Amino acid sequence: MLIKRPADVLPSEITPPQVYAQRRKFMKAAAAGAILAAAGCSDDTSSAPGAAREKFTNVAKSRFSTIEAPTEYKHVTLYNNFYEFGTEKSEPALYAKRLRTQPWTVSVEGECLKPRTFGIEELVKRPIEERVYRLRCVEGWSMVIPWIGFELNALLKEVEPTGNAKFVEFVTALQPDTMHGVRSPVLDWPYVEGLRIDEAMHPLTILAVGIFGEMLPNQNGAPIRLVVPWKYGFKSGKSIVRIRLVAQQPRTAWEKAAPTEYGFYSNVNPNVDHPRWSQETERRIPEFFSRRPTVMFNGYGDQVAGLYAGMDLKKYF
Repeated sequence: MLIKRPADVLPSEITPPQVYAQRRKFMKAAAAGAILAAAGCSDDTSSAPGAAREKFTNVAKSRFSTIEAPTEYKHVTLYNNFYEFGTEKSEPALYAKRLRTQPWTVSVEGECLKPRTFGIEELVKRPIEERVYRLRCVEGWSMVIPWIGFELNALLKEVEPTGNAKFVEFVTALQPDTMHGVRSPVLDWPYVEGLRIDEAMHPLTILAVGIFGEMLPNQNGAPIRLVVPWKYGFKSGKSIVRIRLVAQQPRTAWEKAAPTEYGFYSNVNPNVDHPRWSQETERRIPEFFSRRPTVMFNGYGDQVAGLYAGMDLKKYF
């Protein structure tokens, strides 16, 4: 039985029960982070909105971009889900400045013939383009973000996946000394996400290294993150350190935490409600009172619907 949320309660205001149960621990950790910052232990301001960041040059425009106007930079960088730095939307911008992004490597391994490790310096020098994508959060809010990045399939092709590679697992950074959120067992850390191999190889799936023509702020997943625009935002893992080609479907962080609420596929689907709220509409940040209809596959159905031909998308949610 699906329980609809009250009409006057925004999905973004609904706290997952496992998060609510850990709120006291998060508050204590956040307070500790504030004390450290006041003591001068967190003097890196490179992730702050408006801070000078390295600009990308020779960025190509993508044919896959939406024509919708991007959400303002201040909203994209101040309203974030990044539970490693807290469960409130404002916390990542406050605390993610402590994230160490140098040195940084991404290993690509598993069911492939040529596993290797890529340094972030090499990755950001690849041919990149701007992809203006819609972002739809499972909580019911959305944005439009001009990502800077490259197709994931280009990286995967270099390591030559074997026929046993049916899925791709993404493992994100685990830095207990900089990420106060991982001190709580609200999720099984490090954060893990996964895609089917054909989803990972799809040209819409990218690895992003920037937004708005400049390098990613820490709170947005620096220095490199996944972006899968037809799925709910939590599928796009931030601060990736390992990519594994695997034969079996990986167990993802939110599946393990709440399997009846967060499925492996997590395609944007207005016809499949979250057990605690409707997915029929969404609130575009920074709009507050108005809501708009949610579009199947977040508006990318022409490109990706064929991936799920014949599947029961209510069963495989």
